[in-house]
Amino acid sequence: MADFDYDLFVIGGGSGGVRAARIAAGYGARVAVAEEYRYGGTCVIRGCVPKKLFVYASHFSETFEDAEGFGWSVGERSFDWEKLIDAKDREITRLEGIYRRNLERSGVELHDTRAVIEDAHTVRLMADNRRITARYILVAVGGTPNVDPDMPGGEHVITSNEAFHLADFPKKIVVAGGGYIAVEFAGIFNGLGAETTLIYRGEEILRGFDMDLRKTLHEEMEKKGIRVICGDVFTSIEKTAEGLIGSTKLGETITADKIMFAIGRRPNTAGLGLETAGVETNRNGAIIVDEQSRTNVPSIYAVGDVTDRVNLTPVAIREGHAFADTVFGDKAWSTDHELIPTAVFSQPEIGTVGMTQEEAEAKFANLDIYRASFRPMKHTLSGRDEKMLMKVIVDADSDRVLGVHILGPDAGELSQVLGIALKMGAKKADFDATMAVHPTAAEELVTMREPAERIRA
Repeated sequence: MADFDYDLFVIGGGSGGVRAARIAAGYGARVAVAEEYRYGGTCVIRGCVPKKLFVYASHFSETFEDAEGFGWSVGERSFDWEKLIDAKDREITRLEGIYRRNLERSGVELHDTRAVIEDAHTVRLMADNRRITARYILVAVGGTPNVDPDMPGGEHVITSNEAFHLADFPKKIVVAGGGYIAVEFAGIFNGLGAETTLIYRGEEILRGFDMDLRKTLHEEMEKKGIRVICGDVFTSIEKTAEGLIGSTKLGETITADKIMFAIGRRPNTAGLGLETAGVETNRNGAIIVDEQSRTNVPSIYAVGDVTDRVNLTPVAIREGHAFADTVFGDKAWSTDHELIPTAVFSQPEIGTVGMTQEEAEAKFANLDIYRASFRPMKHTLSGRDEKMLMKVIVDADSDRVLGVHILGPDAGELSQVLGIALKMGAKKADFDATMAVHPTAAEELVTMREPAERIRA
């Protein structure tokens, strides 16, 4: 492979690109990575990690209130946004340093610059206009938040990128969108003390999730003081001396200090040179790849959100690892995109794996639906009016568990373990044969005996 400067050139220093680079270097490949912003990618720098830290911070307002039910007297309290931002920034800087050091220890060369593809084996480093050649190019540049460029006043909104760096905490905020980023940030701002509204064009929040989860989360968010508007959308935003004034399609006027758009993300492929190299993309700009993450150009691969398959950090990591093993390690395998457990750090939290009831009804003739809704044990003393929901979807003909959906404390942690069981093909009889752990909320998963609903062809 000496005809090229590198055996592998990775564009993007996020989770998928970093994993691919380190694994390939471990096989002896000459590897380089170009990153134009910060190493760690969206998840570490301005996504999952800082968001989870903000979620933790937002929980304390309720924790202080709940403590009184357990005999604690909590004195005067206040929240300092600037302290939270500073603490978050220190942690993100620490994590970026780890990503850099791990790459360097693996023998990967780092280029802190934007890189643009020129042909099947060439990239241009924009910082010094230098051309680099590689036998293989891996595109792992992730995604970027969607905005509405045609909406009057759209320049006044923020996205999740800016939400992590606001100089002042907004007293009043509107979040536009109904996906996991939207509901998570609505919970964050509400928990930290902002008057919060969520507006979503769809009939119910969290499209793609099980409907019982969607409706229950909507109810619980409103109990916490979040105003949730469905079936409406902003048509214009005006900036005034008092703040922002948003007008909606249904004629409502909403005022706020900040308006945050969380209306989805798109592959970050603009200006990357894909057209010049002949790499095919779809209408959303996502790079089209096969099951081994290979594009139509044999020397160019892509992993992670830029392919718009399953846009989750662990999926990008797995895709990057599979690529490096296959191309450089002579261990061909591809990522299985089925039965992926996932969490939404809404308030209450969601953990889910497998089919929704709607998906199961479309594929299976006979279903048993097990459903339990109850008050978490903690709130018997705290007095908080909050539901926990657990739902198990079973193919009545084979007894196989098709999906498990949980809303409540630690639901994300539970979904990871449940993902193992469903991946192994667990049946409802396996759940029934498992001893309950008492007293826990999770014991409901193995003690639900009679279906709440039987669906038959």
